[in-house]
Parts: sequence; C-alpha cells; structure tokens
Amino acid sequence: MSDSDLIKLYSTRILALAADIPHHGRLAAPQGTARRRSPLCGSTVTVDVRVEAGRITQFAQDVKACALGQASAAVLGQSVVGRSLAELEAARDSLKAMLKDAGPVPAAPFQGYDVLLPARDYKNRHASILLALEAVCEAMQAAEAAA
Repeated sequence: MSDSDLIKLYSTRILALAADIPHHGRLAAPQGTARRRSPLCGSTVTVDVRVEAGRITQFAQDVKACALGQASAAVLGQSVVGRSLAELEAARDSLKAMLKDAGPVPAAPFQGYDVLLPARDYKNRHASILLALEAVCEAMQAAEAAA
C-alpha cells in the first residue's frame, strides 16, 4: 500500500469517526449480547442491546478495532437506536454488497457508510468494517430469542 493509498483510505473523516464512537461501553443488563472477531486482523466488537417492541431502545458497543472498524462502529452508533432487526440486516447486507460487489451505499439512516467507499479495494479490511453490524444483528437475534 503506497502512502497516497493510505491517505485516501484513512481520510480525516474516517479518523474523526474513529475517535468519537457513540454508545461506547457496555450495558449493565442487556437482553442480547454478541461478540464478533475478525480472524485476519484480530479486531473485536462486543455489542449489548435492550429491545422493546422489536426495536433497539438501548445500545452499547465495546470496540477494539482498526480505524476502519472504529469508523464503521461510529456510523452504526449514530443511527442504531430505534432500529429493527430487519433494518439492521438490510444495512449489513447493503454494506457487504457495497464493499464486495461495488453496490450502492446503504440507504438512510445508514448512508454515513459512504465514508468507507475507499475501502472497497482493500479486501483484507472488509471483515473489520462489517463487525459492528454483524454483532448488532446477532445481539438482536439473541434478545428476540430470550424474549
């Protein structure tokens, strides 16, 4: 990876998101929890949720990831409260298609993932970028199963 590639990939916007992750931490009494790890880079995201009427009412995430994984978690954190499992699964699938198949940016309220468009060319970063959305979907499924 050249210096210009790194500059393009780690933009000021990505670094700003990575430095300010919403809902960072853990919930005291979650209804659903999931931990996802990228075997390639070792990044991990643990998500806790509380759910009411099929929508997230409380959310927390413990993110130990590269700047791209942190930026992805920040975008998720900005829009996750109030979302249903179906909305989160659609965002996850759309983000995966954006990265792997040159698909469009996820629809609102997840359009902030456009910041990660330059990562399309770096397949070894895709798993870290997807961790937060994969974890929140699993946590929602766990909460629904426990209900």
